[in-house]
Order: sequence, then C-alpha cells, then structure tokens
Amino acid sequence: MNNPRFSHKAFTLKDGKVLVIGGYDNKSLLSSAELYDPFRELWIKTGGMSTARSHHAITILADGKVLAAGGDGDRDVLSSAELYNPLRGEWENIGNMNIARKSCTASLLSNGKVLVAGGRLNPWSILESAELLDPSTGMWANTSDMNYPRAMHTATVLENLKVLVAGGSCCGGVINSSELYDPLTESWTNTGSLNHRRFQHTATLLANRKVLVAGGHNIDNILKSAELYNPSTSLWTETGSMHTPRIDHTATLLKNGKVLVIGGNVREGLRTSAEFYDPLTESWTEIGIFNIKQQQQHIASVLTNGKVLVAGEDYYVSLLNNAEFYDSPNEVITKANKENTTLLKN
Repeated sequence: MNNPRFSHKAFTLKDGKVLVIGGYDNKSLLSSAELYDPFRELWIKTGGMSTARSHHAITILADGKVLAAGGDGDRDVLSSAELYNPLRGEWENIGNMNIARKSCTASLLSNGKVLVAGGRLNPWSILESAELLDPSTGMWANTSDMNYPRAMHTATVLENLKVLVAGGSCCGGVINSSELYDPLTESWTNTGSLNHRRFQHTATLLANRKVLVAGGHNIDNILKSAELYNPSTSLWTETGSMHTPRIDHTATLLKNGKVLVIGGNVREGLRTSAEFYDPLTESWTEIGIFNIKQQQQHIASVLTNGKVLVAGEDYYVSLLNNAEFYDSPNEVITKANKENTTLLKN
C-alpha cells in the first residue's frame, strides 16, 4: 500500500477494484484513500476523505458509491459522513448523523437506504439508537431503537432482506442477544440468543442462507467457538470450532462457498495463521501461515479473480504497508506488488 495503516476499512467496488480508506499510521489518523487494481496489480492513490477517521462504518450503495460514517476523529467521536464517487475518484460530504458514533455497523437495505446501528460515543456510552441514510437526499433520519445497546457487534443482511444484529459489548459486559430489523416496518424484533456471549467476532452469510459467527471475546476469554443462525427457525446452533481462538480477525466468503478466517489476536500474541470453514462438513481446516508477521486489524477482500487481498498490519510490534494474496483454488500465499503510483482519476 502507499500508506501503512491499521483500523482502516475496505470495500470491493463494482469495477473490481478494492477501496481502502482511513485508519491510523501509528502517528496520526488518516484521511487518505487508495485503490488496489487487480487487473494491473497496482496500488493507486485516489482522493482522500475530508475528515480523518478510524473505527468508522463503511458500506457500498446501490449506485456504486461508498459511504464512510462516524468513527474516531482527531479529538472526538464523529457524526460526519461522506460518499466516495468511484467515477470521479473524489469524496463529497453529506449530512451528519444525528448521533456521533464509532464501532457501529452500516447495512445497505433493499430500498436503497443505509441502516447504521449501535456503536459507542465513549467507553461508557453504548448506543441502542439506529438511523437511516437516504442517499437521494444525503440526509439521516432516526429509526426505531434496538432492544439492546451494543457496540463491536455484527450486522448481516439476510436473504429475507431483514438485518440480523448479533452480540456486542454492552454496559460494561458482553451480550448474547440478537435481533432483526425489518425495513418495511422500521422495527426491531428479538430473535434467538447466541450460545456464547461475544463481541469483536465475525459474521458471514453463507450460500445456504445461514449466518456463521466465529470467534470474538467474552471479556474472560478469547473464543474459538463458532455457531450458525438459521433464519427459518430463528435459532442458533453450535458448529465446529476454529483451531485457534481469535479476535480482530477477518472472515471472507470465498467463491467456492467456504469461509476464510485470517489472523487476529490472542492472549499469547498476534496470529498469522489462517483456516477455512466448510459449510458442508461444518469443520475447519488450517491452511498455513501468512508472510506478514502481525495480522490484526487488517482487511481481506475477494477480488474478481477469486484471490483474497490481505492488507494492513497491527501496530503493537510494527506497522508496514505490506499486502499479500490468498489464492483459494491453489491454497497459495503470495506477496502483492507494493509499487506506488501517482494520483489517478478512475
């Protein structure tokens, strides 16, 4: 990458490029953004955000623009939001959220609006509020509050178009509750509880319409357990556990239907290991070690060629601008091109 960073966010654009934005470089917050072009195998500088931020929410809109909202600012938690236009390579400011928040989630709904839910204003103020962005106006409107305040939770858009929110930190503890947001009624309904309280976990929608939740923290322990949510029964069932407990890891749905989990943190230190989950056997298989020594608060994005781009490293030991690929058909890990380029309009 052009800038070393952690606590950044990334999204795969409709043209196949990967947009990486914000984060921290061990000295200051970043407003910069860059693109990885898998066709030319190059990192490309693109327009930076107007506000430096980390721990923000990000999602892609129906028109291909990318929303960045909230997060940590230089002095305070942010309420500001902005949109990236891939055609122009520029950001534009839109209306501020009604409440400043970080460690929240952003989900694109079937009606084109974006649901931002939960998060925190400070370590002692966990939010149950939620709001909707209307991209056509750039304005935010409050929607129903969740039944439980939560931060560092997950939000998954289901096949039935509802949004499943699961786990999270709350009021000095960790919760196992989950609930569904219905865009038609703009209301929340409690659904089955997780078998294990957890936050800083991952959630992945599988091809069989179930949701895989893996890892996380329950304050006492870092977890290697995993479980499945079945929308047909509204129940969570335990599935095979990972080989390694993890938090701050990534979980990426591969084109073959398996889920690749990379890196993370444990009490003994940072992980460079990776493993994948097979929904057919409900089991995990270890696949090897990444070359990058610190894998925490990184990003992992599927490219159009099926490879997974892994970029960014943790700040506790070192902070580098390395990136590498995981080639799922061949199970090969290779370094990505670090070459810098000048600012381009896409």
